[in-house]
Amino acid sequence: MVHIVLYQPEIPSNTGNLIRLSANTGRSLHLIKPLGFSLQSRQLRRAGLDYRDLTSVHIHDDFAACKRFIGDNTRIISFSTHHDHIFSDFRYRVDDALLFGPETRGLPHDLSEAAEEHARLTIPMFPGSRCLNLSNAVSVAVYEAWRQISYAGSTNTGEALD
Repeated sequence: MVHIVLYQPEIPSNTGNLIRLSANTGRSLHLIKPLGFSLQSRQLRRAGLDYRDLTSVHIHDDFAACKRFIGDNTRIISFSTHHDHIFSDFRYRVDDALLFGPETRGLPHDLSEAAEEHARLTIPMFPGSRCLNLSNAVSVAVYEAWRQISYAGSTNTGEALD
């Protein structure tokens, strides 16, 4: 299962959206403390609606605890606007962990380097753009990874419509 890992997320509505994405794509969501909001936040509950019970949300004290939980054999794939490898050129595997940084600061350099050099990915944007919204960036990456593993677990077959 592809894991979604958010390092110190700050905006409850983004995390709520990602709880919903996790539920709808069969992913587990990992949140690394400190969080910039309460898990009881009204904005988090509103964005995540009733999806919290439909997915696995794990809270970790730090990145090392998260890594131990998901396993040493899980590849870390880090995302940053500072990386050079385009996310859609990468070959994803079922057990990858997609790592994203906080909304206002992005992924710290040392965590960015938790991924092997070829697994440090970026999502293309027009010049002069700062970054995508976190929940949008995660969605783009999750769906590309899921597409590459043939939408494993989906109720859809992926067959083309005539």
